[in-house]
Amino acid sequence: MLLAIDIGNTNMEFGVFKGSEIMASFRLGTNRDITSDEVGLFASQFFLNNHIDRTDIDDIIIASVVPQVMYSVTNAIKKYFYNKVPLVVGDNIDLDIINLYDNPGDVGADRLVASIGAHHKYGGPLIVVDFGTATTFDAIGKNGEYLGGAIYPGIKISMDALFNKTAKLPRVELVRPERVIGRNTIVSLQSGIVNGYVGAVTHIISLIQNELGASARIIATGGLARLIDDASDVFETIDRSLVLDGLRIIYDRYQENH
Repeated sequence: MLLAIDIGNTNMEFGVFKGSEIMASFRLGTNRDITSDEVGLFASQFFLNNHIDRTDIDDIIIASVVPQVMYSVTNAIKKYFYNKVPLVVGDNIDLDIINLYDNPGDVGADRLVASIGAHHKYGGPLIVVDFGTATTFDAIGKNGEYLGGAIYPGIKISMDALFNKTAKLPRVELVRPERVIGRNTIVSLQSGIVNGYVGAVTHIISLIQNELGASARIIATGGLARLIDDASDVFETIDRSLVLDGLRIIYDRYQENH
């Protein structure tokens, strides 16, 4: 079995694979002060709840955009997974992808891993939209090459900025209201936040499509993908496990070459 770990700015996602099938997964908030024991105990409880023996884990692969938690995570792996040394994307395992960024090292590992997973599963060309702490738009060519993309503030970041900088606006549930013209503050906020975000997402996708000069499949991942899709129907597929699947694919390719 393979344990894949995606460490993002907001959440750490753990997924257990048996072959190409994901058996179970869970998320843990990304706390930069988290200890190795906290990570290890959460992981141990997850394995216990899913009736998976930690000794059945053959290898562990990690993609991370948060260097501050890597020490705790790698120490937790050594302590709770019997001294296993994880494969870390960009460290001791390379990415098999043509990266056309001006400075290839500037691209977050999660974006490249998602691109590899998406091209493997859906072919190309593709636009992958990941609704995380930031919303990222990544363009992948016909042959799987990473072309670049766009980064937009995540919807929750935008909401936090609005509430923190105003005196009287309340926090609201993140849902799309039935009416665009709100007749109270809550509906007005929901209308502006959700409909405005949908407009930004669909516009950026349209501009990327125009630059690609070819019809690209549009794949979404991340927690808020469903909200945006319900309001726009722009995505061909919502794939919540895209990064974890990408890690599994990278691991399989690594195994074939070693």
